[in-house]
Amino acid sequence: MASTSTTTSGQSVIGRLRRMPAVMGPLLILIGLCIVITLITPRFLSPTNLAGLARQSAILLIAAMGVSLVIMMGGIDLSVEGIMALSSVIAALTVASVKPETGALKLGPNFNIGILGILAAVGVATLMGLVNGLLHTRLRIPSFMVTLGMLSVGIGLATWLSGGIDVRILDPMLRSWARDSIGPIPNLAVFGVVIFIIALFLERYTRFGRYIRAIGGAEDRAKLVGIPVDRYKILAFTIAGLFYGIAGVLSTSRIGAGTPMVGQGQLFAAITAVVVGGTALTGGTGGMVQTLIGALIVIVISNGMIMVGVNNWIQLAVQGVIITIAVALTMDRKKIPIIK
Repeated sequence: MASTSTTTSGQSVIGRLRRMPAVMGPLLILIGLCIVITLITPRFLSPTNLAGLARQSAILLIAAMGVSLVIMMGGIDLSVEGIMALSSVIAALTVASVKPETGALKLGPNFNIGILGILAAVGVATLMGLVNGLLHTRLRIPSFMVTLGMLSVGIGLATWLSGGIDVRILDPMLRSWARDSIGPIPNLAVFGVVIFIIALFLERYTRFGRYIRAIGGAEDRAKLVGIPVDRYKILAFTIAGLFYGIAGVLSTSRIGAGTPMVGQGQLFAAITAVVVGGTALTGGTGGMVQTLIGALIVIVISNGMIMVGVNNWIQLAVQGVIITIAVALTMDRKKIPIIK
């Protein structure tokens, strides 16, 4: 009798866990990490470190939200670093800056179109996302191959335009975006929150958000009920490119220079954030809230390891272990044959 009661109790606990919102698991992990790191090094909760965490998280979050849109519909986008690189260099070359002695784009020292240059950089990034979507849907090339090619195109063009050297930013407006604060809140965090709210609205309250989740859940069924699958795939890649462009410009503002290396490491970190947050690589699940929590987990782990003096290569190894475990826990193996 006691055994039956224990079994029933255990089943009820499991049932309650299964009914918990998907976001609760990653959220509890994030809270646990913060507690553990604070116990090891109380400096973790210092205002200076928290401000640094906010700045780091903002750029990763913006890039990861673009990646999550594509992954939610069952695709993959590897072009993050290439698009960020080209947007960074274009922004630097079109605002007040110290122009490179070499490079393909010979702009004079007075070539400064300010905010228009920033819009041009983000516009080029959006166009690259559009091209990703068009090549994927029209030529039926797998998304990982199309975006891998765009990664190389972006970095190649950025290196060619800049001559392979950093373009130092002099424009006070662009420099202030990442370095100034509104009271104790860094400007970068404000950018991150605003773009997160926009992305959350797109995901939760628009046809676009509903359709990309339906496409990721079962593309064939989405076509049967009349969803224009190709159109929404193109739109998802285009919006993703827009987000990468914004992340590239903000990264340029943060480091004070345009460089082809501005997005280095962001691809792996962004995919890790998306998957750790609970979005399956097979598509159909996840969302912006999960991506936000995943980005915070990635940044908190990285920051914590730095504060306790963990070797950089060990940090990279830890990230690899984390994403492997996260993929194993979130992947729907029934859908593996249709991963795109």
